[in-house]
This record gives sequence, C-alpha cells and structure tokens, in this order.
Amino acid sequence: MIPHSAILKPSSRTFVPDPGRAPTEDYHELIFELEKEGEWEVQRVPEPYIEVHNKYGRTKKIPLQKTWHHKSCGQCGHIPGYSTAVFWINRKLGLDYIDPTDQTSCTAWNYYASATSNAAAQAAVAMRNFAAAAETGYFPIIHCATSFGHYKETRQQLLHSPELRRQVREILAKLGKKLVMPEEIVHYSEWVHAVRDRIAEHQVVGMDHIRATIHPACHYHKLVGEDAVYADEIHGRQRSAIITGLLQALGIDVRDYSTWHDCCGFGFRHILVSRDFSRSFAVQRKIEVMKEEADPDVLITHDTGCVTTLDQSQFAAKAHGRNVGLPVMSDSQLAALAMGAHPYKVLQLHWHSTDNKPFLDKLGIDHKARWAEFEAAVAELRSGAKQYLTWEDCDV
Repeated sequence: MIPHSAILKPSSRTFVPDPGRAPTEDYHELIFELEKEGEWEVQRVPEPYIEVHNKYGRTKKIPLQKTWHHKSCGQCGHIPGYSTAVFWINRKLGLDYIDPTDQTSCTAWNYYASATSNAAAQAAVAMRNFAAAAETGYFPIIHCATSFGHYKETRQQLLHSPELRRQVREILAKLGKKLVMPEEIVHYSEWVHAVRDRIAEHQVVGMDHIRATIHPACHYHKLVGEDAVYADEIHGRQRSAIITGLLQALGIDVRDYSTWHDCCGFGFRHILVSRDFSRSFAVQRKIEVMKEEADPDVLITHDTGCVTTLDQSQFAAKAHGRNVGLPVMSDSQLAALAMGAHPYKVLQLHWHSTDNKPFLDKLGIDHKARWAEFEAAVAELRSGAKQYLTWEDCDV
C-alpha cells in the first residue's frame, strides 16, 4: 500500500491569493491547464447548459440534459423513490438522460467512515466512473452528496499531486480506460435548482399553503464549500441556494430555524460507531428545534444520509415521547409530487418511517385511493399481467 504522504505530495504549482479575487483557487483553470499538459482529458458540459454561481461568484455550468446519473447506494437500498423521482422529472420535462449499468459505488464509506482504503484506490474509483460516463457521451450527475463531496476532494488531490495522477492513470490503463476529468462535478440537487422554473411551470399540486424547513447537507456545502451554489437573492449568498430556490419557486413558505448549520446527525462515522448519538442529535438538535421554532409541515433535504437519519430517527424518539412527527422528503421527491407524480408508484413514500399521510392530506392528495392504486399495480406485476410499470402509469 502506498502511503498517503507519498501520493499527496504537492506539485510545484502553488496558489497565491490575489486580494482582488476570491480567497480560493479556480479549479477550472487548473483542470484545463492539466489537459493542455497532456495529463488528462476534460469532458465538457454539453450544451445547452444553465449557468449558476458558486460561493465566490464563479460560474458553474449545469447540463440541462444528456445526463449520466451516478446513483446512490443508500438511495437505491433505503429510499428508492429518491432516484425514481429524479428520473421521473427528467421524463416529464422531456429531457434525455441515462440510468447507467456501468457504475460502481463511490466507496466513500471507506474514505469517511472506516479509513480502510488509500488515496490511489479512492481516486481510481472516481475516475473509472467519470471515464464510463465520458464513453457514453453523457455528462455525470451525482445523486449522493457524500459521493459529490468525496469526488470534489478527490479532484483537489488530483489537481495538486502528479504522483497520484500517475498511480490512477496506471490503474485505469489496466481497465482499458482513459483519465477523464469532468469540467464540473454536479450534484443532482444543483440540476433540480437549475430547472426549478421549468418544474414550477408543470406544477399541478398547489403548495402555497405549505410551511417547510430545509436541511443543507454537510457533504454538499461544507466539503470544498466554494463549489456549492449560492445566489444573491437567497439568504444574501450567506447560505447555499439549493432547496430554498426550488421551494420558493413552488410557492412554499420556507421557514428558518437556529440549528440550520448543524449536521443531520448521520456524519458517516457517527452512524456506524455511535448510532444512539446520531439518532439523539437528529431529533434534539434538528427535528425538535424545527418543530418548536418554525412549525413546518415538511422537512426537505438533498442527501441520502440526511433523509435516512432525519426520517428514521424519529421512530425511536416517538417511543420516548419526544416532539417528533415531521415528515422528511428529498427535494426531488417534493418537486415530482408538485408535478403530479404518484406518491407510492414514483415517490415510494411507504419506505419512509415518519407518517407523511397528514402532509398528503394537506396537499389534497387522497392517500387511501393512491395506496389502493399502488396495491393494484403490485398485484399486476406479481401475477405477470405486467412486466413493469410504464411512466404513464405513474401520474396521479
């Protein structure tokens, strides 16, 4: 095993802050400089793309379509309606995308939780997935905020370590793949944010009477934080624009609370080695504070671990008489619901632990009738009358 110190030894290229510029380097400049030096290929964001801005005002390109969806192991295993909502929105908007089969896990569990891997192995997994996307001509969209944060940190390591690039290039050569770095590393929620006006144009479920709180995922806006999306009109650029911009476009009353910056409690290593602490933190530092200070109808977040922890931690807390009972959904699920997606066939809200039926009632959605439709669809699949559900089957 090659020690981290050997792989991550910095190059002679140093960043000297300019008082008139942002206090961090512009990764775009380094990415394209390394391409000119023959170190790797850069996959450009396909046109048409939507321009947003990161923390220090630099432009970030978000592809509208021709997207390659890097799925989340936690979403597919615990919150399947999370990913299907993203795909449903793409189809509803008539956009071209790929749900790839040539994808591996990002293995960030090793990186953040167990420390059982090494820098070359972690970077090789990231670059293998990027190469697989580039081979299709579609641009990678990362579903999991942990994968997103991990890949951004990996990019920083690769930008500054010639030795790490050499190691990864050798690994990929054995797989018959090139070293390809995407022009941007894009999280799915940035894509949702970028198309929020189009989502609002297709809104069929009114939400202007809904109160919501949000939880910004730590692995989205705290890891390589300057690459997160900000906007002047949302919190004065002091908080990321993701989720809030979408909810405002849907007419929702977005309410603030004092512990918005706190972790959801998941923390990756926390949930493995101190699960009771994670659950207690999620309830007492997040859910109860939201309920007491903001009185929301729903909590919206944008990461696998956040939805899981904030939703499922409430079950045990309810047994102890805590002030819980706040339904939790991802931004993609809420957006799809607003556009008329079926709450069970698409959003699969029955996988969630906290009771979301009162929220559906407030939206005017007959959850009993929708559940009966879902059970009928399952019966058709079980009997063989249908091989799979069509997207036309999944509207309300």
